[in-house]
Amino acid sequence: MKPVLKFCGHRSYDDYRLAAASRADYIGFVFYRGSQRYVAPSDVGAWTRLVPPGAKQRLVGVFVRPDLSDIAATLRYVDLSVIQLHGDESPAFTKKVKALFRKTVWKAIHHGEGEWRRMAAYEGAADGYIIDRKTVDQWGGTGAAFDWTYVPQYVEEAHRQGALCLIAGGVTNANIERLLAYRPDGVDVASGIERDGAKVAALMREMERKVEGHHA
Repeated sequence: MKPVLKFCGHRSYDDYRLAAASRADYIGFVFYRGSQRYVAPSDVGAWTRLVPPGAKQRLVGVFVRPDLSDIAATLRYVDLSVIQLHGDESPAFTKKVKALFRKTVWKAIHHGEGEWRRMAAYEGAADGYIIDRKTVDQWGGTGAAFDWTYVPQYVEEAHRQGALCLIAGGVTNANIERLLAYRPDGVDVASGIERDGAKVAALMREMERKVEGHHA
């Protein structure tokens, strides 16, 4: 089965247009104002109306410590398929988001020794997990990878729950084949398909080829 491919962190209509023309499964937008990749929901709503019908990707909204009202306001502009909680949101809050909005919910787990054990608390609340690297001042989005030898532990726990497990952080065309050898369900890529802060079609196509050429 082909790994799931998510292209994330689109900051302009041109970025989104390239993603919509790609073979990615998911397109992600960051709605956290503390991120350099923040985009306004109203802008994303306008972009999605400009792209010709036929784009098959599901849209993912990335939130960090949101109020429920923040998510509700975003959904008035953007028809999200997935709500991604990328901060330190509790299992109770995650469950509340799933029940209230009736959307697929993904929860970020920030890698650290034994952090995979935290996933058990989210069983039944999260439909999938994004495993990312957190630094002191950033909730992911660092463009830096963690130690991928830990990936199988996260994947095993996600699968025990019947959930997806995607890996984010520092994924590029130069290292994606090494990551895929650890058999995650998919990859979440932002800076690895960019040059000078903008998405690049050739980098997207190369990553698509490598993901599609991988056989678990």
